[in-house]
Amino acid sequence: MAVELANPIQYFFRFSDQKIPANDFLGRNIQLEFTHQINCINCGRKTPKSFSQGFCYPCFANSPENSDCIIHPELCRGHLGEGRDPAWELEHHVQPHVVYLALSSGVKVGVTRSTQVPNRWIDQGASAAIELARTNNRYEAGVIEVELKKYMNDKTNWQKMLKGEVGGFSLEAEKEKIKGLIPEELQSLYTENQMITELNYPVLKYPTKIVSVNFDKTDVIEGVLSGIKGQYLIFDDGRVLNMRNFGGYYVIFSA
Repeated sequence: MAVELANPIQYFFRFSDQKIPANDFLGRNIQLEFTHQINCINCGRKTPKSFSQGFCYPCFANSPENSDCIIHPELCRGHLGEGRDPAWELEHHVQPHVVYLALSSGVKVGVTRSTQVPNRWIDQGASAAIELARTNNRYEAGVIEVELKKYMNDKTNWQKMLKGEVGGFSLEAEKEKIKGLIPEELQSLYTENQMITELNYPVLKYPTKIVSVNFDKTDVIEGVLSGIKGQYLIFDDGRVLNMRNFGGYYVIFSA
């Protein structure tokens, strides 16, 4: 789903060449029917199975979008002129990155390319986020994140996030507390910017119990849409569907 920063955040379904405002369907019954066709989101070829949220196996195994440093930025070699595709690395990873603290199911540390702010925070379902450091490339951001992961989470508890269980944390206080944990050689990358980005999601009602559904087990997913958060559709009976997991799936939408 595509997003636009607003209050609340505006979501859009992307079906082939169509972009449909998803917020318009809150409180309405919708149906998503999987047609059993999957096309790789990278090369376009048909694939019997999707890997890493929408890739065929060759693209999963060989494309730079699936290199190890996507999950582990400290392994990035782009700044050395290396990687699966050095030209792609130069364009995407040898670029300014942000190390941030986000409030989703609690406070977590994360890394993203500066041009992905605030979309990355929205994808994670964060209710608020603050920048901690601005780096010259992905590798530097990864080094900082690895050190901070010794003291705090780098993952979101998606069930708590979808229930709206955030917890009472001060991002300014957390930022000040961990400032000294940044490796000494990268301390100069710390940012004094104290601006907090607040994110409000289009949710009519948060579920108390959650059941995850997916197209690999169910062809048709139907129900009243009660909210959208992160990349999840939330139905009024507590079922949730992670749309990001099904990139490249051909689905018929009706409401």
